[in-house]
Formats: sequence, structure tokens, C-alpha cells
Amino acid sequence: MRDMRILVSGLIGQYAFGGVTWDYIQYLLGFRALGHDVWYLEDTATWAYDPVKEEPSADCSYNVGYLERVMHEFDLGDRWIYRNEADGSYHGPAGDLADSVIADCDVFINVSGACWMRDVVTRIPRKLFIDGDPMFTHIGLATLARPSYVEHLRAHDEHFTFGLNVGHADCRVPTAGFDWKPTIQPIAIDWWERSLMPPVATHPARGAWTTVMNWASYPPQEFEGEPYGNKDIEFLRFIDLPSLTPEPFVLAMGQGIGRNRPTARLESAGWTIIEPDIHLPDYATYHGFLANSKAEWSIAKNGYVKSHSGWFSCRSACYLALGKPVVVQDTGWTNHLPSGSGVLAFSDLEGAADAVNAVAADYEFHCEAARGFAREHLDSAKVCASLIGD
Repeated sequence: MRDMRILVSGLIGQYAFGGVTWDYIQYLLGFRALGHDVWYLEDTATWAYDPVKEEPSADCSYNVGYLERVMHEFDLGDRWIYRNEADGSYHGPAGDLADSVIADCDVFINVSGACWMRDVVTRIPRKLFIDGDPMFTHIGLATLARPSYVEHLRAHDEHFTFGLNVGHADCRVPTAGFDWKPTIQPIAIDWWERSLMPPVATHPARGAWTTVMNWASYPPQEFEGEPYGNKDIEFLRFIDLPSLTPEPFVLAMGQGIGRNRPTARLESAGWTIIEPDIHLPDYATYHGFLANSKAEWSIAKNGYVKSHSGWFSCRSACYLALGKPVVVQDTGWTNHLPSGSGVLAFSDLEGAADAVNAVAADYEFHCEAARGFAREHLDSAKVCASLIGD
């Protein structure tokens, strides 16, 4: 396939947090590794979010400054455009040329549907939508809770989802009339084989099983009379895990909507809780947190589990690229990806404890298996090539 100009959208500036940056930047790195001319566009049709004040803002200087830093770090310094919804202004080295840059693109990759489909974008010949929130995205489509969002999706030519199991008989995720193709988070493995932070004598994650999560990101949603909730529901099923293994657990956990995280209860059960906005506020400290960890243990959103969506975590993918084993809840992903070496699935408390202890008992084996899994299934060039048939 000839080299193309590919435009990737995301929320790197809008949500200037560590994990969010990696979710999007690795698409650009993957397409660049394939030899394509890659550009980044951020146009969410919403006001900028100020993470310091924790509120929307007409002033996008913080967001643009963070995005500029990220693009410079990843050698994409002149290949980005940010649109400020408050006044309609474009920012970045190519801001004055935004419409012409977009008009010359061959492919548009709308990761998580972050980009507003303005006329100049809809005229790009090939437009791909990437869903990273299976079941929740699909409930909104199936129930027509947001008719405008249905039209937003219809403006794309192809639709991909992190729900590897969507469309299979044992999956409850409604397809809502769209032809969903499975995909997974691309990982720029070389960026996880280097250090982005100077070495430190101590680190809160060192030697511990960790994860990065939010207690609850939004209220439960209902479909066909059944509620589908967030991680808070699933976590409580496993709250006693620290009592079943000698391994330490350190969780970078957001307090969730309404700041309802039951911190005292979690800590009394043996979990160490740290604030992600303090300890891993950007892409470099996020990388350092994962790199200092022994391994990852994590649950999934209740909606992913209950619907048997097949969702596999973009965060777990990063741990694996570091050679860190992951013990993660089965959402149906085991129907499509191998489990048992480096990546271990669990469905109940006993199974979670057994998997943690199994990794601890043969740690080096599982570390090497984790690296192998990442190279085989997550390499950004492979994943991005599969999106465009390269």
C-alpha cells in the first residue's frame, strides 16, 4: 500500500493525564512506523478542561502547552492541530493551515470518537471510528439515547471496537445496526523499553502489584432492564484479595464521580491507595509508575464483564510491553487472546488469588511471556496495519 497522509484524533490535550496520552499517541507512532505521513487533530467541540481547576475553561493554554510538550517528546513537533471550541481558534505549528492539512488527508482515525465531524473532516475519503468503551457506547446507540451520536457514527466508513467478542453469540453487546470489527490497543514497544524518568531511590509502586483506575467514571446505564455499571461494582467482589496472598498491592485510584471512593474501607482490607493526579499526572510519570511495578492486577468495568464484551485493557497492554505480567478479569477476551503465561485471567476471588500466587512463584517466566505477548499481539505497527489493511 502506498504511503498515505493519516489523520488521528484524540484527547491528549483535553484530558492532560498520563494514561490518556498513551491511549492516543501510540496510534500515531504505529502509523508512522509503517511509513505514513501522520498528523494529529484535537477538535472535541467542547471547551478545554482545566485539570488544575477541575472545570471547563475558555482558556486552552494549559491544554495546548501539554500537547506541545507531548508532541515534542515523540518527535511529532510540527504535526498537530488543536481547536479551541470557546472561540473557534486553531493552535499548533500547523494551526493556520488546519483546513488544508485536513483536506489533504487520505484516512481519518477517530479514536474513541473524540473528534467532531466538521465538513472538512467528512470529506476525507476513508474514515474509521475506534470504540474503546464497548457496551456503554453501544447502549447509547441501541436505545437512541443520543440521536446525534448515532449520526456521528454514521459519518464514518468503518467501525472498530475494543470489544473483541462483539457480534458473538455469548456477547450481550448490541450491534445497533453497525458492522463492528475487533481491534486492540496498539503499543509502541520501543517506547516501553526506555526510561522516561530519572531513577529514584524509592517509588510507591516498587515491588508491588499495581493498577491505575477510577472508582467509577459515570453512572450505571440500563439496557433491556439490566443495569451495567463501573469498576466499583466489580472491585467489591475482590476486596478481600490482599488477605489471600502475601503480595503487596498499590492502586493509583481516582475517587470517581461524587468522590465516593471508600478509601478507609479499601485500606483496612489491605490495599494501599494513592492519588493518580499527584503520583502520575503525565505520560512520563505514568510510564514510571508502571515500570516500577512488579505486575498488574485489575478488574474491569461491570458493563464489560456482564456483557461478555471481550474488552482488553489498554493499560494492561502497556504493562505487558514493559515485561510486567498482568492478572486481569476475564470479560470474554480469553475467547480471542491466550491466557496462562504472562497474561492470566480470573473470574472469581479464589481464581484471582491463585493467579497472583502463580505469577509470584515463577516470576521471570511470566515476565518473559508478557514481553512475548506484547510483541505478538500488541505491536503498534501490526495493530495499525490491520486497521487500514496495510
